[in-house]
Amino acid sequence: MRFDSYSFFIFLGVVLALYYGISGWRARKGVLLLFSYLFYSIWNPPFVLLLILSTFLDWYFARGAYLLKTRRGRLACMWGSVGVNLGLLGFFKYGGFLVENFQALTALLGFEFIPAAPSIILPVGISFYTFQTLSYTIDAYHRKIKPADSFLDYALYVSFFPQLVAGPIVRSNTFLPQCIEAKCFKIDDLAWGAALLVIGLFQKNVLADALLGPVAEEVFATSGAVNMMAAWGGVLAFAGQIFCDFAGYSTCAIGVARMLGFQIPLNFRHPYAAVGFSDFWKRWHISLSSWLRDYLYIPLGGNRISIGRTQVNLMGTMLIGGLWHGASWTFVIWGGLHGLYLVVERWLVVRFGHLSLWKNPPVRVLLAMVTFALLCLTWVFFRANSFQQAFHLCSSMFGLGEETWSLSLRSSGIAFGLMALIFAVHGLNRNSSIEHRLLTLPWWASGLIGGGMLYLMATLSGVDQAFIYFQF
Repeated sequence: MRFDSYSFFIFLGVVLALYYGISGWRARKGVLLLFSYLFYSIWNPPFVLLLILSTFLDWYFARGAYLLKTRRGRLACMWGSVGVNLGLLGFFKYGGFLVENFQALTALLGFEFIPAAPSIILPVGISFYTFQTLSYTIDAYHRKIKPADSFLDYALYVSFFPQLVAGPIVRSNTFLPQCIEAKCFKIDDLAWGAALLVIGLFQKNVLADALLGPVAEEVFATSGAVNMMAAWGGVLAFAGQIFCDFAGYSTCAIGVARMLGFQIPLNFRHPYAAVGFSDFWKRWHISLSSWLRDYLYIPLGGNRISIGRTQVNLMGTMLIGGLWHGASWTFVIWGGLHGLYLVVERWLVVRFGHLSLWKNPPVRVLLAMVTFALLCLTWVFFRANSFQQAFHLCSSMFGLGEETWSLSLRSSGIAFGLMALIFAVHGLNRNSSIEHRLLTLPWWASGLIGGGMLYLMATLSGVDQAFIYFQF
């Protein structure tokens, strides 16, 4: 069930009616948990059993990791959680990828290996709830948190339907305290949640699906090289599409949670206004980047060790971040490019960071434009169907393409014009939130903007497709 479907609005209406209509906070949380399982089971009913199994196992692993007397026992529980969660993730998400690469390796060595045809279906959202439950057990082992006293609260934390299938990845110390006191019906929460839901659906349905998606698909559907303008047009369109699609989902999730009285963290903070790549990862998919920082980069030593080891840790973290997105070498290259950017940026900061030049507003705008241009190169590998296509597009972006295939004037106008607008909006609002901006507008301006969004959602029809991050 998707946020942009009619069935979801019926589902949400029933949930809100029962959630606020019945008495007893425990009963209301139970209703919310059951509807979360129903929401998840609509994609593939058997996989809700996998979600429940993961919930039970990590509930006991975390308690053991916190309560056992011996460090060896606590460590065994922590690694048990890591092994089970990464084992399930590896089997479902990377099993076919490993078999394919093993087959390629044996062919290179002169052996013939013909595996059985893979038939593994990826459970939707497994990458998100796996990282969520892992963080809970690891935090319990380090005694940064006390395990929840209520299994119901913990199960709701794992399966809370607004952010279950595509994040944000919520930490237990953010969510579980909200389960203690009953949520009262507040018209402000309902109104703000509905406003965020409309904004998120506008980003998804109008900007990502109706306008930018078709342009990106037109370019990435080509098998050969394209001219420079077409290459940049397609990549810019995809840069806008993936932001509007994923940020749209996150905004919807935050809005629906708000309607239920829960606060979940911001996942995007105007990322295309980033000045440098460290800044970008503080603004893009914040819940994942902070997870990788806290549970991978810092345990490896972070920046507390030698410069060389720090650079290796940065690169390794970003390579794993790329592989988290999908079982493909193109995702590894995407992560590797980000790792390379961060390594070079850190070196430049050490050498030249003391110069006052970088505080000059025009220079910062120029740096933001350079950052965005380099980000676009990484998006080529994220979206490309093959290395060959990625190299063709990168060559064309630098004016080295041999073909003259080009976009139509309309498609070029959408790609360049809309991305220029998104870039400007991010720049003007880089230190503000959506709620802050809306609060500064007069009521009639907010009404006009909301009405315009609803009108465009009703009149512009794009390709009906799932949110991009559902596949991760």
